[in-house]
Amino acid sequence: MRILYFADIRFPLERANGIQTMETCHALAQRGHEVRLVVKPDTHSPARDPFDFYGLPPSRSLVIERANAPAGAGIVPRVAYMSFAFGRALGKDRASAILTRDLGVASALLRLPRSMRAPLVYESHGYAPDVAGALPDLVATAKAPPASKLKRLAAREAHVWGAAEGYVTITSGLSAELTKRLGPRPRLAVIPDGVRPGETPTPPPAGSIVAYAGHLYAWKGVDVLIRALALLPDTHAIIVGGHEKESDIGRLRALASALGVDGQVTFTGQVAPAEVAPHLSRAAVLVLPNPASAISTRFTSPLKLFEYMAAGRAIVASDLPAIREVLRDNENAVLVEPGSAEAFATGIRRLLEDPALASRLAHAALSDVPQYTWQRRAERIEALLEAVIKETAA
Repeated sequence: MRILYFADIRFPLERANGIQTMETCHALAQRGHEVRLVVKPDTHSPARDPFDFYGLPPSRSLVIERANAPAGAGIVPRVAYMSFAFGRALGKDRASAILTRDLGVASALLRLPRSMRAPLVYESHGYAPDVAGALPDLVATAKAPPASKLKRLAAREAHVWGAAEGYVTITSGLSAELTKRLGPRPRLAVIPDGVRPGETPTPPPAGSIVAYAGHLYAWKGVDVLIRALALLPDTHAIIVGGHEKESDIGRLRALASALGVDGQVTFTGQVAPAEVAPHLSRAAVLVLPNPASAISTRFTSPLKLFEYMAAGRAIVASDLPAIREVLRDNENAVLVEPGSAEAFATGIRRLLEDPALASRLAHAALSDVPQYTWQRRAERIEALLEAVIKETAA
């Protein structure tokens, strides 16, 4: 199968969507498919090698093509990338299928006559109008979108939902929400994110150390973890992530200082993807503190969740519907009230004071990892692509 994957992002990208895109494409290539990933140029000079950056072996079956488009946001880079994408979609060496998680790219390509393009499968990570409308409350740099933009996003969602030959959501909750809003559709698959299994985890270290890995936006809930530390004076937290040029790490440092727990927190700042696991291995408990939000409650399939499971450590996580699709309270994690520092402090203390419980939950989570590898994800996508190609060829 020849798969054309469109990702309108600079590449490699440090954020989760860059990791998820690369891991998905690489896993599909490992399954024997020819994958062409079309991205924007790297902003670093010299350009970084994506395989090295993400710690993956080179693959002849995965070609990463940088579009003839400027990196960055704005109308000019967007139009240039879209023009390049149309050229690739209409090229002589037509793909068997097109994959993208970019709503605008999907909507534009689906306006081409079916005879001129390969069948398209869109991967949704949220209902765009809800996400855009909520972002100003969730991300410090986000601006409130005008009503015209929300209306345009809603029209795109409806168009792609109705026109795409195949559709992927990353949670069952998102699938149910879209079906409720837009009606039922065929060839709809729920395919969560994944993880690259590592070596057999080492036993947790002695001491009261907890860790968090990921972005530091308000909707990620790291402030909840810091407030919990004020109730756990003998506990230290390692917070992996956060860019020095962004305001969130400064905001959280200020909060730690104001609460008098700055001595209990280590901020690593942004690290390479391959460096995350060693930091997690230093902790006895891993924390996923997302508060309830337009994204977290039903739509999120966080990479850190699966990384935590593969790390072989006990997990304390917010009791949200999206999280409950993977974690089960007192079976493979401790789930607590979202947004409550007191509840997280109680959950963390419970695991630190009961090593047998922590070990049981960690081993149960680790045993679930084979369901959530990138290879398993690629297998599920492959099945959907095969069904789409077979039906559209009939």
